[in-house]
Amino acid sequence: MTVAAELVTLLERFAARTPLPRVRALHLPPPEAAGSKNGEFCALELDDGSLGLSYVLLDDTLRRLAEGRDELGLVGADALAVARRYATGQGVERTVGFAAVNALTRCLFDRAGWVPPPSADSIGELDPRSGDHVGMIGLFMPLVAPCTGAGARLTVVELKPELAGERDGYRVTLDPGELAGCNKILSTSTVLLNDTLDGVLAACRGAKAFAMIGPGAGCLPDPLFARGVTLVGGSWIVDRAEFVDALARGASWSGQARKFAIRASDYPGFDALIGRVGREEA
Repeated sequence: MTVAAELVTLLERFAARTPLPRVRALHLPPPEAAGSKNGEFCALELDDGSLGLSYVLLDDTLRRLAEGRDELGLVGADALAVARRYATGQGVERTVGFAAVNALTRCLFDRAGWVPPPSADSIGELDPRSGDHVGMIGLFMPLVAPCTGAGARLTVVELKPELAGERDGYRVTLDPGELAGCNKILSTSTVLLNDTLDGVLAACRGAKAFAMIGPGAGCLPDPLFARGVTLVGGSWIVDRAEFVDALARGASWSGQARKFAIRASDYPGFDALIGRVGREEA
């Protein structure tokens, strides 16, 4: 079973236990923000205020969402039905489906009274050191220096051919197979959307630490931990109204969210969380 299918199955168990909120709105950044960090994510909002983020800069996703928002039939929709699009859809359908998965995950965490702990740093708590070989999925320049500056060897896997080659202190390659020699992996959550997750995980079986980070890493981590991921780090929105306003304006929303880090070693697990949610009649 794929990660997407497993996530939907877990959320179906959540829905069987208690009624779930419906979709209130899809919030998009303005087109002019598409070239900046502030324009990378959309947010699906549920009636209870839960928000789930999803990356929108794959191909022409943002434009298609903006032009076809009404045709997606999201407002008032069954949130679980939208989440199923993550497992069955393509393109924009998959994007909004993943946002729904993340929104329902936040709903579950809130109803269970569980808050993920804050992240200690921006690089998935990998603690790179001299002698380590860090593999990075996607070239994220702000994260390069913390790795190379600590004396670690760094190999970056990219999809863009123009980025390949030797750099000052690190190497960029198009071949995921080169991750096989890495003992620590730092991956963006975008791999959950662009169908590269399985290939990346297969290439990283020898890694002792695998951190998946990014604002879109808001799903239940159980299927990821089962596949060898050791830490999932995302964005926990603390001020819904201010966040939505900043996103719609293309402004920074970092002040309305904090970074969290869920470690496989201390995560209570879906079964424990769902056990904290009271049963109600649908």
